[in-house]
Amino acid sequence: MIRVLLADDHAAIRAGLRMLLATAGDIEVIGEAGDGAVAVANTRALRPDVVLMDVRMPGTDGVTATRQIVEEGLSEVLVLTTFDLDEYVFGALRAGAAGFLLKTAEATALVDAVRHVAAGDGVVAPEVTRRLIAELAQPGVRKGAGNRGGSARPLPADLTPRELDVLAGLGSGLSNAELAAELMISEATAKTHVSRVLAKLGVTSRVQAAIAARDAGLV
Repeated sequence: MIRVLLADDHAAIRAGLRMLLATAGDIEVIGEAGDGAVAVANTRALRPDVVLMDVRMPGTDGVTATRQIVEEGLSEVLVLTTFDLDEYVFGALRAGAAGFLLKTAEATALVDAVRHVAAGDGVVAPEVTRRLIAELAQPGVRKGAGNRGGSARPLPADLTPRELDVLAGLGSGLSNAELAAELMISEATAKTHVSRVLAKLGVTSRVQAAIAARDAGLV
C-alpha cells in the first residue's frame, strides 16, 4: 500500500484528492496539511511514501517544505501546480521534488504519478515538460529558477560515459524502463546507474538531475 500525505491550503481540494486516490485500491491517504509547516511536521510523524504538495500556501510555502522534507529524507514529494511555470515551481524542483503535475490532470494520470514517484521514478506532466524545456532554454532563466549559485554547476569529472548517457536520458524525462530500452540494459542496471548519477551530482531527485543535464547541454 502506498501511503500519501496531502498538503494544500484548500480543504475542498484535499477532500477531492482523498476521494480520488481512495478509488485506486493501492493508495492510502494517511494525513493532511493546510500549510507547509504542518506538512513537514506531519511528514516527520507519519513518514508517508509520497507527499502531494501544493506550491503556494500561507506561512511556510511548498518550496520550503519540499526542501526540508527532501533534505531530511522523509518522503518523496510530488508537486501539484497550476499551468504557469514560475520561480516557485522551479524552486520546488531544485529543492528535490520528484516531479510535478497539473491540478487539472485526469484522475488516472494523478494515480499513475503517485505510483511512479513511490517507485522512485520522476514524473512531469507532458504539457508542462514543453514549457519547462522552453523556460530552461531562455537566457537568464537558470539564475531565476532557484539555482542557489546563480549559474549552472559543471558536471562531476568522474561521471563515466555510460553515466553521461543515463544523465542525458534523465534530461529527456525517460523512466527506468525507457532508459533500459534505450541503452539496451536491464531495468535493474538502469536503476543502479541512476542512483550513482544522482549521488555523483549531489542531488536527490531525477528532476534535479534532468535540470543538471539541460544546464550542461546534454539534451
